[in-house]
Amino acid sequence: MKIKRHLSSLFIMLVLFSCTNEKKETSSKALKLWYNQPADATVKDSPDGWKDDPEWLKALPLGNGSLGLMVFGDVNKERIQLNEESMWSGSVDVNDNPVAKEAQAKIRQLLFEGKYKEATELTNKTQICIGKGSGRGNGAEVPFGCFQTLGDLWIENGKNTGYENYYRELDLNDAVVRVRYSQEGVNFQREIFTSQPDQAMVARFTADKKGQISFKCSMDRPERFKTYSENNQLVMSGALFDGKGGNGLQYMARLKAVSKNGSVSYTDSTVIVENADEVVLFLTASTDYVLSYPEYKGRGYVKITNENIENTINKPYQELLDTHKKEYQAYFNRVSIDLTPGNNVNIPTDQRVIDFKKTKSDPHLVELLFQYGRYLLISSSRPGTLPANLQGIWANKIQTPWNGDYHTDVNVEMNYWPAEVTNLSEMHLPLFDLIESLVKPGEKTAQVQYGNKGWVIHPITNVWGYTSPGEMASWGMHTGGSAWICSHIGEHYLFTGDKDFLRRMYPVLKGASEFYLDWLVADPKTGKLVSGPAVSPENSFIAPDGSRSQISMGPTHDQQVIWQLFSDFIFASEELELENTTVQEVKQAINLLAGPQIGSDGRLMEWAEEFPEVEPGHRHISHLFALHPGRQISLENTPELAKAAQKSLDYRIANGGGHTGWSAAWLISQYARLNQAEKAKESLNTVLAKSTSPNLFGLHPPFQMDANFGTTAGIAEMLIQSHDGTVHLLPALPSEWPIGEVNGLKAQGGFEVDIKWHNGELVSAHILSKWQNKVIVKYKGAKEILHLNTNEKTVFEVK
Repeated sequence: MKIKRHLSSLFIMLVLFSCTNEKKETSSKALKLWYNQPADATVKDSPDGWKDDPEWLKALPLGNGSLGLMVFGDVNKERIQLNEESMWSGSVDVNDNPVAKEAQAKIRQLLFEGKYKEATELTNKTQICIGKGSGRGNGAEVPFGCFQTLGDLWIENGKNTGYENYYRELDLNDAVVRVRYSQEGVNFQREIFTSQPDQAMVARFTADKKGQISFKCSMDRPERFKTYSENNQLVMSGALFDGKGGNGLQYMARLKAVSKNGSVSYTDSTVIVENADEVVLFLTASTDYVLSYPEYKGRGYVKITNENIENTINKPYQELLDTHKKEYQAYFNRVSIDLTPGNNVNIPTDQRVIDFKKTKSDPHLVELLFQYGRYLLISSSRPGTLPANLQGIWANKIQTPWNGDYHTDVNVEMNYWPAEVTNLSEMHLPLFDLIESLVKPGEKTAQVQYGNKGWVIHPITNVWGYTSPGEMASWGMHTGGSAWICSHIGEHYLFTGDKDFLRRMYPVLKGASEFYLDWLVADPKTGKLVSGPAVSPENSFIAPDGSRSQISMGPTHDQQVIWQLFSDFIFASEELELENTTVQEVKQAINLLAGPQIGSDGRLMEWAEEFPEVEPGHRHISHLFALHPGRQISLENTPELAKAAQKSLDYRIANGGGHTGWSAAWLISQYARLNQAEKAKESLNTVLAKSTSPNLFGLHPPFQMDANFGTTAGIAEMLIQSHDGTVHLLPALPSEWPIGEVNGLKAQGGFEVDIKWHNGELVSAHILSKWQNKVIVKYKGAKEILHLNTNEKTVFEVK
């Protein structure tokens, strides 16, 4: 390996600034989702909240972090399905169970004595929430609530004639949906985007002949709405159900049409456009929700929607489009990827997905899916918004699957796995806003439910500060939720070096650590500190007494996430030069914490004892958190544990594991961490062949956004890793990608990396340091230690 440094820091900055767009444009050929037919807007959605709607999964998503659209692109009757990030039914509720803490000592005693049946029965009676909880995942009508559709914008042209030369696309390069078709001798075009700077949907309708644009617009939703005209705007407003018999969150959407020539008129239910040369529709939306415990109300949504629409309509269309593109591309253009030479094959996206089921090979489709995950994260999570939920910000139901909530036993965390490595650190920030908002209600839960200091959350939460266990202990007694979600604090700091952020989040880490210091108890057999009663998320085992159980002491997952939290808290304390009694207690506790164990069959054990699994191919692989996304297990530092983790992975798959979209996506990163390139690619193949919709949305099924985010993160993990203190280049490059390059990926330590390879071998890597730092670079068996100054760039060339 030949290594050389070149270019001064100032010159590098100038080159990077001037060439960013040029460098990224090389990948534009494959970055369109395109189709030669519309999604059928005339097909009604199923009333079943757990049933996917096939036509909706052909529509194309747009979003600016708060406003989400699904554009069908139909001709005679267009449907643009609408979402607003905070459209949640439900309200703040009391769910902490005061009888829980009284039973915990007895449950632990029973578990340590091997009396699992009795322990499980007592746990199921006492270690659950009071009230309705999540409504068993159907919470639209209970206080937990549900993320819901804002409604639909309908655009009808009054025709029933056919059309030809149809084309629609979502261009990831500029976040614009375009539709073209010919009808009755006229060529029509639509161009639609959601602007973050202007906080509005902008949709332009044009034709190649004058006076040809005529249509009628209306807005509705399945329930709890009214429409009326006001100030030459069509308004839809209402209040969602609070789960307690009254009104909760209030919302509003406004629509205005501006035409060139022709006429525009408003009724109480429609906007009517007649004989225009061109029309631009503007739509804004907001609610009265504020992410602030305990009220969660107070946003001036009426004023916000009106001001946004009035400010937007006074700007030229091209200015709106340019402003939108500049803001969006500042994020998206940071990373480009090319996994194979040659031009993109001229096949519609839906057909490519069908073809992949047979061929299991389409590198350009992989490129598209990788960048689509980045696009979706930018579109559903911007600074100042709520974080992306189970469906990002796109849901077409009143009852969304699993309430469209924030599942903290893998799903919301998976949403943010690509944030740092794919150079979207800003998109991570909404997650930290949510975490901070959960501390106060989590402190109440810690005190009432457990009698502990600090704060805690369980496997589910919502926008109303829900931190209690679920309504069933078998899945809801997951006390590791706060430890898992807090791992993102350390992750963000390791990539960004932002000490102001670390100071802000330090009390969050401290409070979470305080809870587990009180929660952990000594195992009477080993003397090690263990968590419990606890679950390994959603999995079951056969206990020695023959009972089927989920509850035990010291399940591997809990031990791992607590280790990660304690490790991050100690690290944060050192970085901030803080010393307190909690730091000392955590340092003592982490040394006594029971760690991962290898079973007699060589697998990493999921529980503290070798229990037979009820479902050997279970979708969750929670006991492998320490391999990924955690940092406790690695090939470099703990090779025996890494080998045991691989045996666990192989066993899961051999028994049918990885059968859901998000689960298969997680396996990509797990195998990548083990440098198992072909197995990582096989898991990627599974996502594309079994869990990808025509519009590339991931499926559990039903639809969940985490598969998209997890897949993007997994592809990045195959190309670069930095979790073990080194920057590892091409750690899991499959044989199907022999030639390629990726630019702009990030590594821990503040490094931005461009990588080029040929014939499966590294050709060169450019590493730019964002601040003065040391970097250990690893490629195959070679390692180099380099000390870089701020904005200094090092070039690696292999000859």
